[in-house]
Amino acid sequence: MCAIDFEPVVATERLRLRKPRRTDATQIALYANDFDVARMTTGMPYPYGLDHAEGFLEAVSEKDFRREAVFIIDHPDHGPIGVIGFDAKGSEIELGYWIGRPHWGAGYATEAAKGALVWAHQTWGRRYLRAGHFSDNPASGEVLCKAGFLYTGDVELRKSVARGGQATPTRMMVWLA
Repeated sequence: MCAIDFEPVVATERLRLRKPRRTDATQIALYANDFDVARMTTGMPYPYGLDHAEGFLEAVSEKDFRREAVFIIDHPDHGPIGVIGFDAKGSEIELGYWIGRPHWGAGYATEAAKGALVWAHQTWGRRYLRAGHFSDNPASGEVLCKAGFLYTGDVELRKSVARGGQATPTRMMVWLA
């Protein structure tokens, strides 16, 4: 399926969620090359270099935004501070995100998640989305709860590339509009 070019911008109180650009590669590589960031994702390798960031940006440019979307989390003073997006997993859509360590604890992940969920509901008409977080990352669970997700009680084993492919218990959640 062909990728469709789109220029969505989601404005929140302190952030902009926007389409990734090639010029974001350096900042993405800087923040993603942190084991404590990478190990909390399923697909991010560690170490993470500029070539990984460029490959990531190329891959997301090919996504069909009718089913999947990736946004750069852009701060007006700091530029790109993370990534948030929706990934098609079979018939379901999952929210995933990461924030660079210097910006942890400021509420940016929750703010970005809330903005992205509004976008998914308004643009796609989504009324149901999934997310998950590794059981050793309770901070991500707090972010998702604050954004409106609820625990399902299901725990799945998911592999993390940065952890060497180790299967890690993942607590699953749902969001209902």
